[in-house]
Amino acid sequence: MAGNGLSGIEKKVAFSLASVFGLRMMGLFMIMPVFALYGQHLEGFSPLWVGIAIGAYGLTQAVLQIPMGILSDKYGRKPIILAGLVLFAIGSLIAASSDHIYGVVLVAVPYKVWAPLPLLY
Repeated sequence: MAGNGLSGIEKKVAFSLASVFGLRMMGLFMIMPVFALYGQHLEGFSPLWVGIAIGAYGLTQAVLQIPMGILSDKYGRKPIILAGLVLFAIGSLIAASSDHIYGVVLVAVPYKVWAPLPLLY
């Protein structure tokens, strides 16, 4: 059974993909405890609204992964990824400048619609 291991290129690709997904998840899980504390200082704070703002990410990922893949097949991956990154950056800036929890949620939910797009590459 010798020789059934991964080739050098397969190991490199597997490591690259694991690194991308690992860093993506690390970024998400690093912000959760910080956002829970940050949300306490926003007007209109309640644990429910902080939970909605955090949970919107996973929900939009689950619901929109396939439709965004279809869009990328139709229009090409690069334009869709670029559009997603631009909208993600704009939404992040608006959410960061909001002083009210409702403003953060109103911006966070729609801009997280575009969150699956960088995964299409």
